[in-house]
Amino acid sequence: KNVKDALQGDKVLIITYNFKGRKLEGSVLEVLERAKDSFVGTFEYVKYKDFGFVICDKKVINTDIFIPKSKIHGAKDGDKVVVKMLQWDINSKNPEGEIIKVLGKPGEHETEIHSILAEYELPYHFPEEVEDFANKISREITPEELKKRRDMREVLTFTIDPKDAKDFDDALSLKKLDNGNWEIGVHIADVSHYVKEGTILDEEAYNRATSVYLVDRVVPMLPEVLCNFACSLRPDEDKYTFSAVFEMNKKAEVVDIWIGRTVTHSSFRFAYEEAQSVIEQAKVGEGYIIPAETSITDKERALPANVVEAILTLNTLAKKLRGKRMRLGAITFDKVEVKFDLDENGNPTGVYFKESKEANKLIEEFMLLANRKVAEYVAKMKKTFVYRVHDEPDADKLQQFNTVINRFGYSLDLKNRQTTTDSLNNLLEEVKGKKEQNLVDTLAIRSMAKATYTTKNIGHYGLAFDYYTHFTSPIRRYPDVMVHRLLQLYLDGAPSQPEAEYETKCKHSSQMESVAASAERDSIKYMQVKYMEAHKNQQFAGVISGVTEWGIYVEITVNKCEGLVRARDIKDDYYTFDEQQYALVGQATGKTYQLGDEVMIRVKNTDLMKKQLDFELISE
Repeated sequence: KNVKDALQGDKVLIITYNFKGRKLEGSVLEVLERAKDSFVGTFEYVKYKDFGFVICDKKVINTDIFIPKSKIHGAKDGDKVVVKMLQWDINSKNPEGEIIKVLGKPGEHETEIHSILAEYELPYHFPEEVEDFANKISREITPEELKKRRDMREVLTFTIDPKDAKDFDDALSLKKLDNGNWEIGVHIADVSHYVKEGTILDEEAYNRATSVYLVDRVVPMLPEVLCNFACSLRPDEDKYTFSAVFEMNKKAEVVDIWIGRTVTHSSFRFAYEEAQSVIEQAKVGEGYIIPAETSITDKERALPANVVEAILTLNTLAKKLRGKRMRLGAITFDKVEVKFDLDENGNPTGVYFKESKEANKLIEEFMLLANRKVAEYVAKMKKTFVYRVHDEPDADKLQQFNTVINRFGYSLDLKNRQTTTDSLNNLLEEVKGKKEQNLVDTLAIRSMAKATYTTKNIGHYGLAFDYYTHFTSPIRRYPDVMVHRLLQLYLDGAPSQPEAEYETKCKHSSQMESVAASAERDSIKYMQVKYMEAHKNQQFAGVISGVTEWGIYVEITVNKCEGLVRARDIKDDYYTFDEQQYALVGQATGKTYQLGDEVMIRVKNTDLMKKQLDFELISE
């Protein structure tokens, strides 16, 4: 009642007081700065009065927006639209707005995906001038530029990525040295060579700050000519790269490091499944035939013995690096990722779970190593840099998490940092493949702090690194572009760069990462609801994944789709929320529905617009 016309995220001026001598309260006096002025919603036309209202999808606005006749701009009753809020008079219940875009009819696939993009103000297309600028950039490998770089084109180099990837950020190279050690190159697309500071291309990349991966499409940070062609480390093409080259012994200890700009040539492109097939089936000293069903070309692929040896050697070293990290207290989150099989119209035909195998972990370990070593390298210079930091978890949240998992017969030893991480890793390993895995993984992640970008290094708790940065994905993350630029400046002997300027850029990057994560979550939720439309009235086994005063959230075991059972729909008793137990408790019977309980549900309703599934409980 005291928020006036303030909306979620607005900057406001408030006055505080002790209402009737009780706890401190506040009232909004004035909105100083709106967080946003455009919203997505459904237009309702009031026929006899020649005006309408927009009912917003998200509850960030607690009233409908009034649209006068002159501001309807062709929208029809029931259309999904983007509305711009123009004014909100002090005595008016509703703000006044103008329809600036008609997205289509609610429930249609393109309408709903474009609604998600509009809701988070994610631009689907690049401005024409940015596309033109990108298209005019020279992609030629020139003799002048080669002189400034270490030429590594003769060293065996390859990429390992998802099967459907088009932008290849990173490649690995391997060479046996005369002293018996290995030279391992982590080669990253040199985006900063093409995206120069101060250009309209750089401005657009900075504003976007990250690529956004919705279920059926990517909203890229860079135009296609760069992310899929000029910068992408495509097979059989010479490419400009920024590299961290390690000399490593058989114990996976780094004995020497070189960092700088290079030119490389990837000779092989592998999907994770292909590399996994080599790891599981191939032998050192022999060639290997990748089976057709695993191959990216759907045909058998023959690999020479030296390529087989490279993959197996890197995997052996990666396992040693991982073992070391775990001993130092790193936490392994192998959370199950839900993916959808889509038909040609983007409709979901099936659900599958993406799991991280040795091939994924091989790449992960060398990317982690490069990110850590680059951060250490610059930290020693005591110059401004972009770090990826992760604070220690809040003790209360960990204690809360411990209370929940006690119900499953697990517990954490929270005596100190080492016992906490050891017992957390044991727990995550123990729940693998069990019905409660996703719930435990999700709650464990929620008990952790969020990783962010900053110039103020505090280390990375989850990885157990004192120094960490993001150097390895500049095609899809702007902080990595900043890291490359700073690195080159310092390699060239430049003084420390202005910290405040980079801190502002770090904050913006962290905010945009959060926006992208929310949009990605919404697109998954939308696709889950769309998938479940075909399963209305069907029964499923599930696990209670959340408990609130208004009901219980249930995650279906076979497909990880989550829906709500409303407390008022549980008819055998009157249920109240017990915060201590994370449970709904029946007042007459004492029956409880608690986090982690197994239940049977029926799919009662699917609401595409609200991205919501309604379930009802089926008695045992």
